[in-house]
Amino acid sequence: MANKEHLALLEAGAMLQQGAAQRANAWMEWRKKNPQIEPDLSGADLNGTNLYRINLIKANLSAANFSVANLRGATLTQADLSNANLIGADLSEANLKGAFLTEANLIGTDLKGVNLRDADLGYAKLIRANLCFANLIAANLIAADLSKANLYEVEMIGAYLYKTDLYKANLSQAHLSNAYLLRANLSEADLSQADLRWTNLTGADLSGANLKGANLRGANLRGANLSGVDFHETIMPE
Repeated sequence: MANKEHLALLEAGAMLQQGAAQRANAWMEWRKKNPQIEPDLSGADLNGTNLYRINLIKANLSAANFSVANLRGATLTQADLSNANLIGADLSEANLKGAFLTEANLIGTDLKGVNLRDADLGYAKLIRANLCFANLIAANLIAADLSKANLYEVEMIGAYLYKTDLYKANLSQAHLSNAYLLRANLSEADLSQADLRWTNLTGADLSGANLKGANLRGANLRGANLSGVDFHETIMPE
């Protein structure tokens, strides 16, 4: 349950921000004066709240409701967003480095250009989410649902995508070198011109995928389903 004092301060700061990118508010000042305090906003209902560029570093936001909230440019490094509801929220350009988003609901969420490096998104729902240009280097996405998500030019170097669902996802020009995609579902995904060097695709389902112009040098395709794959101009493993 959220700390009432912390929630009141956040809501006061959010009201001051309505219609403007104002940083000098009650919440920001409180955070500056009390950097050692990790805010507890667990379970809070912040549906539709304007939290543009808010400072939520290391905050406990587990099971909070941020549906259609404005978190554009927010700082959420190492925050706990496990089981949080972020459906339709705007998290574009936000910093979520090292954040915990296990089992979070991010269906249709705008995550364009977001920093999710080293973040834990295990079992998260990211169906139709916009993650183009996002940084997911070394992120954990085990069994996450990214079906039909936009991952254009995403940085996923060394990401852990075991059993991740990427059905019909847009991974065109994505950077996936050294990623772990064992048993991932990439059926009908667009991987055109993607960098898949040294990627582990053991047992992955690539049926109907577009790999035109992709680089698979050193990739492990053992046991992968490659039926109907477009390999035109693809650099294959040696």
